[in-house]
Amino acid sequence: MRLTPGSRGMTILLAMMTGLGPLSTDIYLASMPFIGAALSASAGAVQLTMSAYVIGFAFGQIIYGPLSDKLGRRPVLLVGFGLYLFATLACVLSTNIETLITARIIQSLGAAGPIILARAIVRDLYEGAQAGRQLAIMSAIVGFAPIGAPVLGGVLQSLFDWHASFLAMLLVAGILAFTVLLLLPETNKAKQIGPLSLGSVIASFREVLKNRAFRSYAVLQAIGYNGLFVFLSGSSYVLQRVYGFDSISFGLMFACCSCCYVSGAYVGARMVARRGLDGMIKRGVIFMMIGGISQLLAVIAFPREPLAFIIPEMVFFFGLSFVMPNVIAAAMSPFPERAGAASSLMGFVQMSSAAPIAWAMSLFLSTNALPVAVVMAISGTGSFVLFRATRHLRA
Repeated sequence: MRLTPGSRGMTILLAMMTGLGPLSTDIYLASMPFIGAALSASAGAVQLTMSAYVIGFAFGQIIYGPLSDKLGRRPVLLVGFGLYLFATLACVLSTNIETLITARIIQSLGAAGPIILARAIVRDLYEGAQAGRQLAIMSAIVGFAPIGAPVLGGVLQSLFDWHASFLAMLLVAGILAFTVLLLLPETNKAKQIGPLSLGSVIASFREVLKNRAFRSYAVLQAIGYNGLFVFLSGSSYVLQRVYGFDSISFGLMFACCSCCYVSGAYVGARMVARRGLDGMIKRGVIFMMIGGISQLLAVIAFPREPLAFIIPEMVFFFGLSFVMPNVIAAAMSPFPERAGAASSLMGFVQMSSAAPIAWAMSLFLSTNALPVAVVMAISGTGSFVLFRATRHLRA
């Protein structure tokens, strides 16, 4: 029996496919200091396992969208899962940091497929605010990944060692790949005609980039995600090294922020039909700006108080849950025949901007949370300013 549009099974599967991304980055956060000790690697080298993943993920996204517009979602999706499974096994078997970094790059190339194609499938099946609602529901479901993953990762690290987190990734991806193989139908009913070539791919991207509203939404998504990713990559150091949390307490604090994202996504799914896509984005960027600025001021005033770091972050996460699904839906709405290409470009802009910013921030991590807070304030304020400045482009 195949899954049908609008069914709970379809929604859950697409959400879990999207959740492969946060699972791959969040579940091993508590293990990062221990990976360094086990593989005789510096903190900066271990940080590269995160940055390398993001760089590979950014370029991987460029591939899957146009291929799936031509060949269909299912076959391209299964290739992505196969690559992910192979690379995750290589992560488990790594005996030095160089091998782990290389395996993470390949793993990210595989992970890009399920995430990009889940969005494209939503555009295949839904329109406008309905697509925004579907993406918000998916965000609420997938929000449990960053809630549960750090906690699970902390428990696995306490009970076993850093390998256990990668084995968990392998298990989840295997289950998802098997489900896709058996139950997911082909959703691309408007496959592009003509041979697949580099020229046709570039032409497809060029057509998407001509749209001024798409460009505005893509940059807005990237700025918001930069704040999120800086927190993802820096929170392990800040909470465990600066504030002295153990691996399980770190996971619980991280889960508090993720709970705010889930609750915001749930509220957003109920409001988007009344407020519209831009109406929800407007409310989201306001929360993000308040959270970012508050965190910076609080960290400066109370540098040794962990709540000064966590509570504003929760506000930022709540606002981000309004922004991300609705930005994606609005950006992809004009491109039913190029949903894959549009999804790829959104993902590429998002991830390629996040990696160098997170890497640069890691160079300044010292004895306080200020570097993370500065980036969060810039992300929140920048999102608000850009949204206001591009009103005429989105009209």
